[in-house]
Order: sequence, then structure tokens, then C-alpha cells
Amino acid sequence: MKTDTIFYRLFQSFPFILFELLNLDSDLAQAYQFSSVEVKQLAFRIDGVFIAQRNDLPIYFVEVQFQDDSNFYGRFFAEIFLYLSKTPLSNNWRGVVLYPNRNVESTETERYSELLESERVTRIYLDELESISKTSIGLTTVQLITVSENKAIEQGRILINRIREQITDDSQRQELLQLIETILVYKLPRISRKEIEAMFSLSDLKQTRVYQEALEEGREEGREEGREEGELRAKIAAIPRLLSLGLSVEQIAQALDLSVDQVRQIGRETL
Repeated sequence: MKTDTIFYRLFQSFPFILFELLNLDSDLAQAYQFSSVEVKQLAFRIDGVFIAQRNDLPIYFVEVQFQDDSNFYGRFFAEIFLYLSKTPLSNNWRGVVLYPNRNVESTETERYSELLESERVTRIYLDELESISKTSIGLTTVQLITVSENKAIEQGRILINRIREQITDDSQRQELLQLIETILVYKLPRISRKEIEAMFSLSDLKQTRVYQEALEEGREEGREEGREEGELRAKIAAIPRLLSLGLSVEQIAQALDLSVDQVRQIGRETL
């Protein structure tokens, strides 16, 4: 998955993260609608646009730039000014560029220096988020994208525990957990299912891709025998992995809607 796609999901589901990155009041997100905008005349597409619902607030144009591109700023400002020329909105504007580090940023900036040195544009280097408060789950999630591979699993595990403890809204919690899984798979393409599974609790695990893949494999195996048989096979296939995480027979039975005896029998057969 491309990095800009991950950020699109982040901003779409949790728009307050942008304002935390800008060190602004996160409640401002309630006054904005986030979208990806195409300026049709030259087929320009802006990664993310936060469109203000009030005239006194600026429009934020957000670009995620993880590739070296000497013409990035020329294209970035062309997209912004073309959009402004086509929209009936009269709001002021701000530009935000997210870089993984300073080395990726283009050095071809002289002709844009007045804009870059003004309050118009904020450049954020994600590897420098160490200096930002760790109290924000949103910012810690963004930081996970840029940490080294040897730190990613441990930081992911800590973040998952924080989300489980601090986020009370079920849909928001599951969306964040799915994003964590996506980021880890993206960063660590060789990570195994077992390693992913070990990071999630049973209730969280049911919402992740690895759990859904396990169920789908079981469905495929039993499809010829009918839907109910396929579903049962999927549940049976998940039992050994869940037992390996240290979950009790009773917990697994409740999660998979099986009897305790069924789970215990499968467990004995696979030992």
C-alpha cells in the first residue's frame, strides 16, 4: 500500500490529526470536511484538502511527499492556485507538506522562497516527531510510519495497548487498530501472521485482516460442502492460533460461537 493512501485513510477517519501536527486546537477538525480533490483542467490531483465550513478559516492543502522530486513545489503551488481560481470559495489558504525526513525535500526552492518562508506553508518532517508530545494517539500513529523496522513491532504493540485502554468508541478503536495493522504490514512485508496475531487481543483480532483471511481460507476449503460447513472449517482453523496466544478455551468458544467441548477437542487434536 502506498504511503499517501495510508495518510488519506488517517485524515479521512481522524481529521484532528492534521491540526495536532500543526500544533493547533484539534477541535478545529469539526469545522472541516476532508477530501481528495482533482483539478480537471490539467488533471492535477491534490492528496488531501481540508475545506472549511466557515469563511473565517483557511483551506488546508495537504501533500504527502515520500519521493525525491525536484519539481514538487512547482506542481504543488500550481495545483493550489489552479484550484483557488476554479472554486467559488473565498477562504484564505494554507499548504502543508509531510516529508519522512529533510533529505527527501527538493532543494529547488529559490523561486518559491517567499511562500515557503511565510506562514502560508508548513513543512513537517515525520522523523522529527520525537519532539512532539506522546500523549496524542493520533501523532504516535503517524510516527509509527517512519520508525525503524526494529522499533516498529514494539512501538506498535505499545500503541495497540494504548488504543485499547483509551479509545472507548468501538468503531473508532477498530478503525485505528486496522490502520496499525496496515502500517505494520506495509513497513514489515515479511512479518508473519503469528506475529501480527500476538499483538492483538481476541476481540481486536476479529477485526483485523489476518483474522479475516484465516476465516476466508476456511470458507474456501469448505465451500464445496456448503456455507455452514465452510464457516465451521474457518473457525476450527483459527482455534490452534488463538490457543497459542494463551487465550482460554472459554474465551475462544465465546468468540467463535462454539461449544467449550468443541474447542477443547480441537485443541487436543492439534497438540
